[in-house]
Amino acid sequence: MNSNAPRSRSIKSYSATAVALAATTALLAGCGSSNDDSNSSDPLQGGGKSDGKTVVVGSNNFAESILIADIYGEALKAKGVKVTYKPNIGSRETTYGLLKNGSITVLPEYNGALLAYLDPKAAPKTVEATTAAIEAKLDSKLTLLDPASAQDKDSVTVNKATADKYKLTSESSIADLKDIAKDLTIGASPEFQTRQQGLVGLKSVYGLEFKGFKALDAGGPLTQAALKKNTVQAADLFTTDPTITKEKHVVLQDPKNLFGFENVQPLVYKSGLSSDGVAALNAVSAKLDTKALLDLDSQVQLDNKDPLDVAKAWLKSVGLVS
Repeated sequence: MNSNAPRSRSIKSYSATAVALAATTALLAGCGSSNDDSNSSDPLQGGGKSDGKTVVVGSNNFAESILIADIYGEALKAKGVKVTYKPNIGSRETTYGLLKNGSITVLPEYNGALLAYLDPKAAPKTVEATTAAIEAKLDSKLTLLDPASAQDKDSVTVNKATADKYKLTSESSIADLKDIAKDLTIGASPEFQTRQQGLVGLKSVYGLEFKGFKALDAGGPLTQAALKKNTVQAADLFTTDPTITKEKHVVLQDPKNLFGFENVQPLVYKSGLSSDGVAALNAVSAKLDTKALLDLDSQVQLDNKDPLDVAKAWLKSVGLVS
């Protein structure tokens, strides 16, 4: 990736809340798949390969992916589809290979991160163009289903004190900082200073020049603590970071899509999913927005709820299961 590229990760860049949970995601995965049909404790074993009748739902090794996989799995079960889980898989290189050979049928993906993996030079301007660019590079045995409006991407987020002072709400945009950025210090990873998806773009796209910049980490504990303590008044956090809910931070809208697209989108092994299965997952995408995903993540990561229970309750609340 070039120096102006977004933060890249083997799967997707994640806040330290998710990183801190890395040691416990195996436990979460066990909870989330406790009643599934899989007998394998090893997510990389090939024994769960789809037989054309069973859909294998995979997830990566962070809490949000496990949760979304449970949502997908339960939505499929509600349509009579037999489901097994392969939770807690590692890098995209691994998951992509397992999808190509049919060992897993469905995986929650993030369109921007997937495109960066397949074509690092691509710079689409819309969600539709992002999907088209991915499809052009995908293995012929794979396809994407409909993207959700839910995104887990970089953001400019202000703390509650700053939001209250300047009357900023969740409907406010980054552009609303133009006259007040001179009074604010923003915190992010050191690379944020020189990236287009950082201070460079905030100036060229939104006309923002901040009072100061504090080098912290990539949406991790240093950034979270600095924003909470008001050491910085604005920071680069991921839009589904549960600390946003906990601390009542305000995520500013990005109408010019400076931070690109990271829509949740099912990646599917074509021959392993029926038309009913496709319809079930597209129905999930139609209901899942960023606000809902943040709330669901918060229930799992802050309230320590079983992700499977959270998935079932949400699907019922939006009318996708009875």
